[in-house]
Amino acid sequence: MKFKQFLPPTLLSLILTCTPAVHAQGLPAEVIHVQSKSLIHMIEAVGGLSGNESIILRPEQSGSVEKVLFTEGSTVKSGETLIVLESSLYKAQLQESKARVNLSRIAYNRAASLVKKKVGSQQDMDSSLAQLQVDQAQQQVAQTQLDKMTIKAPFDGVIGLRKFSPGDYVTVGQDLVELTDIATMKVDFKVPENQLANIHNGQQIKVQVDALPGETFNGSIYAIAPSIDERSHNIAIRARIENRDNLLRPGLFARIQIITSTNENAVMVPEEAIIPQNNSFFVMTVNDGKIAMSPVKLGLRREGEVNILEGLATGQVIVTAGQIKLFPGSPVTPIFVDGTEQPAQPSAEQPGA
Repeated sequence: MKFKQFLPPTLLSLILTCTPAVHAQGLPAEVIHVQSKSLIHMIEAVGGLSGNESIILRPEQSGSVEKVLFTEGSTVKSGETLIVLESSLYKAQLQESKARVNLSRIAYNRAASLVKKKVGSQQDMDSSLAQLQVDQAQQQVAQTQLDKMTIKAPFDGVIGLRKFSPGDYVTVGQDLVELTDIATMKVDFKVPENQLANIHNGQQIKVQVDALPGETFNGSIYAIAPSIDERSHNIAIRARIENRDNLLRPGLFARIQIITSTNENAVMVPEEAIIPQNNSFFVMTVNDGKIAMSPVKLGLRREGEVNILEGLATGQVIVTAGQIKLFPGSPVTPIFVDGTEQPAQPSAEQPGA
């Protein structure tokens, strides 16, 4: 942020130590009363949005697409069937495995009955039991293979644009369609390591995106990286945002404001009132109708205003325009531009004067 350089350094130093002649009437100057306002201290960052959860659905078995049970861009529920692959072979294998289990169970029951009657061997019964367990395991495998021919939504979300058509032969691992949970969004961003002490889980943030001017979304930090990036000396942070009316979309560029504290009585003045001189800053104040130069210590800047940490108090009158024609000790005709009339001037000595 740049401040106007009203006077050359040599000239300003000279007028601060000399008493020039002044116009008897006093030159007009725009002035305001110093006010205190609520000032939110925040850290600003930029980042990117992503869905709360996002996956690419891929088949675990190869086969022809028999049914497509979703509409692109629609909302689906967790567990909802989305794609069915042709599965007649796996159905037959499952029936075969069930038949083997039934036969093994009959054989085991017969062997167990003979042992109970003391006319059969323990070894035959153990072998029958082992075969039953093997056949039951094979039935589980057949059932799992059949289940994998049906692709379901693992969570609630919005289904994307499919990359296949009904009847297509799809292979294991082939990209079929994206599913994203956008009811809640994530935002990833980084802040400098010197801000680490000001960041914590649960901290509130405000998010804006260029695609939706004037809209602000609220969220909170839920994860902070355990280590600092050695090259950038930044720390990665992740927050969740409630996606009001599903306006946000993954991939949007985001501007983040992290609220660290609030000062309800911050002394704020317009940027135009600040006069830079070398490494110092001054404000022209009006005392008993005359100009004085007050050194000030600057704090945060916000939307055309500057927080004054030292050097001014609320109620003082300061010059916001016309400073180039004024100098210390000159009379001034104040023109109040903050909607107030000229009050009695404070008798206390100016801070820092």
